[in-house]
Amino acid sequence: MKAEIAVMTAENIDRKAIARGGEILKNGGLVAFPTETVYGLGGNALDPKASMKIYAAKGRPSDNPLIVHIADIRDLDKIVTEVPEKARVLAEKYWPGPLTMILPKADIVPKETTGGLDSVAVRFPSDPIAQELILAAGGYVAAPSANTSGRPSPTTAGHVAEDLGEAIDMIIDGGQVNIGLESTIVDFTEDIPVVLRPGYISLEMLRETLGDVRMDKGLIKPDSKVHPKAPGMKYRHYAPKADLAIVEGSTEGVIAEIEKRAGEAEEKGLTVGIIATDETKGRYSHGIVKSIGSREQEETIAHHLYEVLRDFDSCNVSAIYSEAFFTPRMGQAIMNRLLKAAGHKIINVEEEKENDSTGM
Repeated sequence: MKAEIAVMTAENIDRKAIARGGEILKNGGLVAFPTETVYGLGGNALDPKASMKIYAAKGRPSDNPLIVHIADIRDLDKIVTEVPEKARVLAEKYWPGPLTMILPKADIVPKETTGGLDSVAVRFPSDPIAQELILAAGGYVAAPSANTSGRPSPTTAGHVAEDLGEAIDMIIDGGQVNIGLESTIVDFTEDIPVVLRPGYISLEMLRETLGDVRMDKGLIKPDSKVHPKAPGMKYRHYAPKADLAIVEGSTEGVIAEIEKRAGEAEEKGLTVGIIATDETKGRYSHGIVKSIGSREQEETIAHHLYEVLRDFDSCNVSAIYSEAFFTPRMGQAIMNRLLKAAGHKIINVEEEKENDSTGM
């Protein structure tokens, strides 16, 4: 059965389609919908069977927590047992918006939704379509990204249909999303707030508001033995079909290294994909080169990341090499997603030069 598709915009919401989507969710079905970050795959967050349907549709491990989406701040207190003062301060500043907070869960939230944890991840999205659907569904919608587990997250309804069109009931097509990277996740179950997933709201922005905030060590080197407290912490995510490697170092060194590898692949009759920027795309003479955006406008890199990764799936490339993107504000979030997609495979040009010079 193919998913029903309802097309609308934030300025012209189809109320009948929203009501139909709400009924599907109330009855235990699955509806994909746009948010300001990526498309979400919605199910009734308070229905354990609906949460299990989400895991099944995505092919997602059931210990990977789902985020509960709300559309009325007053609904937060019904699904958590405590909201620390710092969490309320952050919610006041960034909700609705691309922020997820982890808080102690109330009994009303089933452990099927939280991946077996006693905490729950909660978000209040700013997208008007998402808000209307959540309210129509009863106020609590569990929604991971609407893609097959491990694949690049969907930023258009077409991406959703490609991955899940046969497995869910409805897709609400609200056009391309705005940000293109998942929300920042902050854990408030510790004494000091901990960032479990970087996003549009950066560590610096959080510290400006809260003071002491730390990054989870698992963001640097994931620990497969640890039960994940938030989506995307344990398993490989966002990956294209071809192997991806990130090349880091000086601009000149990175371009030279990627050019060398692309040329060697061509000599073997293979083609590689290259993820570059507007500033560097014209400097490559081998491979299929795609610009991800401009370093001068780092939001464009975040916006196009998943789209470019998905584009390469149709290019029949043997491997993909990406420049590293340590941009000032969103670089942390962009590199987090790229590292996940690459399985943490990094080629450091300076280290390779050093090894060559020492004969190692």
